[in-house]
Amino acid sequence: MVAPAALRVVRCGGSKLHGARAVFSADARYLLCTSGDFVKMYSVGTEETVCMLQGHADLVTGIQLNPQNHLQLYSSSLDGTIKLWDFTDGILIKTFIVGYKLLALYALANCEDLVFAVIPKSGERDSFQLVSVKLTKTAGQEMEAKELSVILDGVDESPKHTAFGREGEYVASVKEVNLQVYFFKRKQMNRFSLSATNTKGGNNRFTCVACHPKEDCIATGHGDGKIRLWRNFCHNKEYTFSTLHWHHDIVMDLAFSVEGTSLLSGGIESVLVQWHNGSDCKKDFLPRLGSAIEYISVSSDGTSYCTSHTDNRITIINSNLRFSKSIQGLIKGRDVKTGLVVDPRTKALVLNGEPGHLQFYCLQSDKQLYSLDIVQQEYIHQAGLNQLDLVKVAFSAQGKWLATVEEREETDLELQLKLWVFDEETQSFKLNTRINMPHEDHITAMCFRDRDEFEDDSPMLVTAGKDCLFKAWVIVEDTDPEAQQSVSWSCDFVGSYHNYQATNCCFSEDGSLLAVSFEETITVWDSVTWDLKCTFCHPPGKIRNICFGRLTCSKYLIGATDHGFLCCWNLLSCALEWSAQLNVLVLQPDPLSEHIAAVSWLSKDSSLFVFKPNKPRPICIQRNLCKEKIQFAAFVPRDIPETIVSEKYLWLRRSQLYFLTNTQELMTFSTKSPEERLTPSSKQLAVEESLPMTPFSLLLGKHRHQQSQEDVDLGKVVIHNHHNQDSPAVKELLHTPAHVLPSASFLCPIFINSLLTSKESKSAEEIADEVEMESEEAEDDSDEERDIIEMEQDDLRPMDFWGETTCRLSKSQEKELRKIRKMDYSWISSF
Repeated sequence: MVAPAALRVVRCGGSKLHGARAVFSADARYLLCTSGDFVKMYSVGTEETVCMLQGHADLVTGIQLNPQNHLQLYSSSLDGTIKLWDFTDGILIKTFIVGYKLLALYALANCEDLVFAVIPKSGERDSFQLVSVKLTKTAGQEMEAKELSVILDGVDESPKHTAFGREGEYVASVKEVNLQVYFFKRKQMNRFSLSATNTKGGNNRFTCVACHPKEDCIATGHGDGKIRLWRNFCHNKEYTFSTLHWHHDIVMDLAFSVEGTSLLSGGIESVLVQWHNGSDCKKDFLPRLGSAIEYISVSSDGTSYCTSHTDNRITIINSNLRFSKSIQGLIKGRDVKTGLVVDPRTKALVLNGEPGHLQFYCLQSDKQLYSLDIVQQEYIHQAGLNQLDLVKVAFSAQGKWLATVEEREETDLELQLKLWVFDEETQSFKLNTRINMPHEDHITAMCFRDRDEFEDDSPMLVTAGKDCLFKAWVIVEDTDPEAQQSVSWSCDFVGSYHNYQATNCCFSEDGSLLAVSFEETITVWDSVTWDLKCTFCHPPGKIRNICFGRLTCSKYLIGATDHGFLCCWNLLSCALEWSAQLNVLVLQPDPLSEHIAAVSWLSKDSSLFVFKPNKPRPICIQRNLCKEKIQFAAFVPRDIPETIVSEKYLWLRRSQLYFLTNTQELMTFSTKSPEERLTPSSKQLAVEESLPMTPFSLLLGKHRHQQSQEDVDLGKVVIHNHHNQDSPAVKELLHTPAHVLPSASFLCPIFINSLLTSKESKSAEEIADEVEMESEEAEDDSDEERDIIEMEQDDLRPMDFWGETTCRLSKSQEKELRKIRKMDYSWISSF
């Protein structure tokens, strides 16, 4: 019996694309970058994801092309392994087990069996060293790489703080205000130091380093925006440096062009600066790149640049500093106030994006679908300035309506509730109603009535606020003849309970009941008559989360308190069914099943408990999810149900659970091992498989799968019209040596004609007759058989829809006519 796979926490779509320096393929057609536990390969021409290299068990920290084979890629990870990939086919070739956390990776052309990595120094905290790793060439999929040699001690963990010089002759590393250069051949170490601040108060701290590819020159970036070009550093006392200055703040990264004729720099100004020949006077700019530049990469042919940005975006730039393409990942804001919400239409994850925007992020393609401007005001980048902030989002059951809440708190609180309707023509949301100050204090919760039948007839929105009120909003017809829309939203009911603050609200599955929590008490209301049905309380502690059960568990109401209790009440008996002592931070029901996920926080670890309300014992317990607090979670319905072997994890079959930590890491669960997650689709270029059938794909042998089907109907065989893929022209082009091929002008008409298909479809009898004529072996057996064939042919011929009668030839006359058509009459043209 196969043991059930353990539930693993994996970083999923939406991971940082700027966690390490991106790498161009040798032909600059593809761009490879790290994305959580994966390495993603994008097409430079189409921006689409070509394939994803999956196999690491922890965060990928560095990638480098194999200098000995540019179709292979090295990747390093915090899981202590270096993996060698054939990235064009998405195939894992080898895994080298180092045994230390790898924080950065470097590969040199003159070191065939060596790579360099930054690892933690054993026995010392926050101390790192640069080591060389010997990669053995023995056979096998996995092998140990324990032969390490220390090159530099006391280096910084950031990969941009270490760089190798021309032809690998030396390595330069910066940390704080110190620069150290180690020469491999001479085994000599030179150290240079700067004062922490200069005479003008500038910050001299090193922030990045880059080495000239052709000369002995080192470029360093500093905290005050200056760039220093170091020369003659082979001597401790005779070194020189020149200064370039344009950035007003920290220099984030530096990169030389392939030939070293220009230097690229980027910072928080969102401007790429190109310095020519190390001169402060000759420089070009590419401004308005959107956000701070984290990394700069240059293709090996020098035709393209790439900048990785702090808003999780990659920009591809031509060598003449012209914008080319942009790849947008999941935007990681400083604070996600909207939580994780799922769009019912696209199944996209919806949360805060750019300031004042909602981002719709597709988890399947790991790509942003679009961004919706909610605030519709220009954002001013100024510290300490209070601006409108997007804090709440809710969708109706079918995704037709979207509700958003904006707030700004200065001397007086400013609140706006906006209702958006989905426009089928523009395929986006359009503002329908704007309500100023829907509550006198902050809005704490908001939800739509979930029942699908109610959405078209009488959709309802409920908001709860700190003003001790909850309000129900419904659609009313607009009586104003000058109004642009026929319907708008208006308040239908206002409720309260003993002047307590309303903290949460949710509807039952059928929409008949509304639960609103007021501090320590949960109230249940009839959503039609607005009668208060019952109240529940479990002191001490205020109610933190509430939700109704679904399907067979719809008679239960679940609540979690901030004093560490999880309670389940029976709505039919109005009694407490069970309770458990659990500090629940997130309570998330699965919309497609009875399961409810509860995430707790205890002793610096997050744990997951999955249960059904009718059973107090959890179905699944997963402890030590991560070291960070989990802020939000969301169940996303799967397009195709997952095949789950273990009954313990059947709750993942129809929906997938995603959660967001307080460090903005988006994670999910997987029952598959890293090897099992290597799907067949990742082992080939997806872009090639999606190409349409063209003459060029026919030449390359990309044949489509065609099913052979035989239909026997009254003794008739249906003959399929296949493409002429084995034409003489194609064979001649592919198999004849180039030096004996005829001219292209001679082959082109033959090749084109071989691709043309006849518009007329011949019947089975006509094709059989042609075979009889060409072989000249079959004759008519008897007049009776000929008459039978002609009668069948009359039945199979289509009727003349225009009512005209045509003269029909006999069988022998048709044969004679075909012989005449095949005769060569080209001799007539000579007269």
